[in-house]
Amino acid sequence: MTQRTTAVGRPRAIPELLLVAALFAVYKGGRMLTAGHTDEAFRNAGRVWDAERALRLPGEGRVQDLLLHSEAVIHVANTYYAAVHFPATAAFLLWLYLRRPGHYLWARRVLAVLTAVGLVLHLGFPLAPPRLLDAAHLVDTGQVYGPTVYGAAPAADTMANQFAAMPSLHFGWALMLALGMIAATRGRWRHLWLLHPLLTLTVIVGTANHYWLDALVATALLGVALLVIPRPVADRTAAGSAGRGDETVLAGAGRAAVPVPRDVLEREPARTRT
Repeated sequence: MTQRTTAVGRPRAIPELLLVAALFAVYKGGRMLTAGHTDEAFRNAGRVWDAERALRLPGEGRVQDLLLHSEAVIHVANTYYAAVHFPATAAFLLWLYLRRPGHYLWARRVLAVLTAVGLVLHLGFPLAPPRLLDAAHLVDTGQVYGPTVYGAAPAADTMANQFAAMPSLHFGWALMLALGMIAATRGRWRHLWLLHPLLTLTVIVGTANHYWLDALVATALLGVALLVIPRPVADRTAAGSAGRGDETVLAGAGRAAVPVPRDVLEREPARTRT
């Protein structure tokens, strides 16, 4: 779905910062609500593991074996998992806010919907990650090689909910970052942004923090969010008209957005009266 509108203004910075901070607080608080559902989380983990085998999905261990060939590589993978997720998403939103306000509003709404639905699934379907499932026979790379954001005892971890594996918001946010940058830019190499979700998928599976199905469910939810929330047609902002201060953007039905000099717009009522 595509949104055809007049020029999109940049939201005010302080209210927008407070809104994003509130959404983040809800995200963190909502994830912690399922932290104590240990038995249910492990039962669901067994179901997901059996479902993947029934679907003949490749074992997560194949990816982990590739990473474990080098201690340096697995350390980098753990660091990527722990340190890139939030900063990359924040940088993505900040860049859109400053350079593409219309795309910023679209991306923020998509991420909010994806995260809200993800939290509902976290609450209704607590899931232990494969690194905690005995049947998976996988290494908890964070605990063994470091660094890790999780405590050694999941049930007693007060900093993070280790039973919120499905959907993988690590992957969902990374995929939205790539799609958002592709939509908001016009460079010939912009599709290389897809390397970010590809690397993220390799990391979350190889470190045994997520199942393949966690990423597949996140992809499906993101697809629904993208269908529901319209994408702006054009976004001439700080990099264009806002930087010059002499143009605005009009988008007519069925036509591409066209920059119109502001002085022409101001003279238009006078010509209409005559």
